[in-house]
Amino acid sequence: LHGMCLREEGGEEFLYLCHLTRHEVIKTTLKGEILWTLGYPEESGHYKNANEYRPTGVAVSSDGSLYVADGYGKSWVHQYDANRKYVRSFGGLGNADGQFRTCHGIWLDTRGEQERLIVADRENHRLQFFDLQGQHQETVQHGLRRPCGVAEWNGVLAVPDLAGRITLIDAQQRLIAHLCDNPDPAKRARNGVPPSEWAAGEFLSPHSLCWDREGSLFVMDWNARGRISKLKRLH
Repeated sequence: LHGMCLREEGGEEFLYLCHLTRHEVIKTTLKGEILWTLGYPEESGHYKNANEYRPTGVAVSSDGSLYVADGYGKSWVHQYDANRKYVRSFGGLGNADGQFRTCHGIWLDTRGEQERLIVADRENHRLQFFDLQGQHQETVQHGLRRPCGVAEWNGVLAVPDLAGRITLIDAQQRLIAHLCDNPDPAKRARNGVPPSEWAAGEFLSPHSLCWDREGSLFVMDWNARGRISKLKRLH
C-alpha cells in the first residue's frame, strides 16, 4: 500500500488506499473489510495496460469525487465521480505549470471558500494547486527539495520532504520554517541508513506525515528498518 485518505462518511470512518503492485485504489472499513476496488483508468487512453499505472496518493472531495495521483506511473491525476465513474485526467509528465514529474501525494485543501487540490510534484520540487476540475491555479516552492505530500492543521501545511526535512507553510502560502533538516546530504533520501546513524531531531527521508488534534506531527521516514518520529507542538 502507498498513500491513504481517512474520511468520515455518515458518522463512520473509511480508508481509501492506493495499492502499487495491484494497480488499484481500495476502499475499506477501519476493520479492513474491502468495500470496493477501482482498477487502472483505461478510459483515459493514457495506458496500454494496468502495469503502467502505479497510484501513490488519493483524495476525496466533499461531494464524494475521487482524485488519484499516479505518481509512480505516468504522472497523471485521475478524477472519478462519487459513483467511481471516470471523469477526466490532468497533468502528465513535464515541468510546465499543471504538469508533473512524480505527482506523489495529493490533498484536499478546504481552507478557502472553494475546495482545491494540492499535489506534491516531487521531482519538480514544488506543490501545485488546482481547482476541482483540474485547472492549475498556483505553484509554491519555498526551497522544497523532493516534497512527498502535504497535511493541514489550523491553516498550516506540513510537507514531508524526502530529502531530509519538513517544511511548514501558512495559509497565505508563506514559508514558516524548515524543520529537523539533516545536515548530512549523504543521509537524505536514503532507505538504508542504519539506526546507529540516526539522530533525534534529524530526519532521513520523510515520506509521509500527519497531525494530531493538538498540532503535533507524526513523521514517517522512508527507511528499511522503519522509523516514526513525533514533533510535539509547544505553543
